[in-house]
Amino acid sequence: MIELGVIGGTGALDLFEPLRPAAGELQTPWGAASMAPVPVSLGQSQAWFLARHGQPHRIPPHRVNYRANIGLLQSLGVRQVIAINAVGAIAPNLAAGDLVVPDQLIDHTWGRAHSFSDDADSPLQHIEFAHPFAGPTREALLAAARASGVALHEGGCYGVAQGPRLETAAEIARMAADGCTMVGMTAMPEAALAREAGLDYASLCVVANPAAGLDAEPISVAEIHRVLEQAMTRVVALLRALVMAPASKH
Repeated sequence: MIELGVIGGTGALDLFEPLRPAAGELQTPWGAASMAPVPVSLGQSQAWFLARHGQPHRIPPHRVNYRANIGLLQSLGVRQVIAINAVGAIAPNLAAGDLVVPDQLIDHTWGRAHSFSDDADSPLQHIEFAHPFAGPTREALLAAARASGVALHEGGCYGVAQGPRLETAAEIARMAADGCTMVGMTAMPEAALAREAGLDYASLCVVANPAAGLDAEPISVAEIHRVLEQAMTRVVALLRALVMAPASKH
């Protein structure tokens, strides 16, 4: 059984070696998932890869069916999830292309289906969420980075914006005052749903650009894609180091 799931952007799938066709079923009790997860090779190990925004990339962050994605991975036997998230840098020590493993988040999203406890047929859960990314998967990711020499920033607060538009300079200034060190659009409700489903969830963020108002030049979507493409080779190297670690269960 494959116990590791990787959730990421559509382009990330091109960096992995698919082992066989995707799992055929998209429908779940919560509707259709973004795509059928694909079993991929990570060295001598395997993982399920799910493209958060579909294949091809078409689903905006606020329309992702996060419940279906998490539920489908759980049904395939996944117990640990590493989420690859593109973010903008708020903290001055973060630069485009950097990797970050955050330890906190502040949720600014609205209107997203954020819980499996949504009707009379679903058991009501009040999950403990003080440390949203804490768990053995996050610790293993950090240990793999140290062992393999892949540079990253340990810790940080992920401000989750609604999207799909980018933020205003004033919104970023407020997030900075609140303690956010990066901003993205996809960590919530994904992280909380994983906690509800009993999946150990860690976020691996790729800094794509300085956040709004923090650079003299306007944010370029083309430049974001270029930075992410270059950084993904280090992301894959880190995931391979993770599954090769002696303590890894994958």
